[in-house]
Amino acid sequence: MKVAIGCDHAGFEYKEKLKVWLVEHGYGCEDVGAFSLESVDYPIYAKAVCHKVVSKEVDFGILLCGTGIGMSIAANKVKGIRAAACSDIKSAELTRQHNDANVLCMGAQIIGFITAREIVKTFLSNSFVSGKHKVRLDMLEN
Repeated sequence: MKVAIGCDHAGFEYKEKLKVWLVEHGYGCEDVGAFSLESVDYPIYAKAVCHKVVSKEVDFGILLCGTGIGMSIAANKVKGIRAAACSDIKSAELTRQHNDANVLCMGAQIIGFITAREIVKTFLSNSFVSGKHKVRLDMLEN
């Protein structure tokens, strides 16, 4: 499984740590930036990750900013993206199972790193259950 990861300046430190964790756990990881703590515009990185997901260059995307909210708003502007801002493990589990989310957004100023790592682990290890949830997702496309 391959993941694209991106962040703004607020999410930079978590991105760097998550890249290491992803590779250690057998995931392919493509870093689209930001590449420093210098202030940057988060929509640039949200779009870069999302385009990799939509083009199927990667299976999933991970976006980090201060709250996860700005990244999720920007990501959901890209057709074919279902981004969810998650601050807890249960939300990460259910957004994969029920919403078939393909981009995970998190806030480095909201959750601790260990929680962020567990959210990533949960997000990547769950699958869409389809059924009634597929019907609902189809409604979003029309």
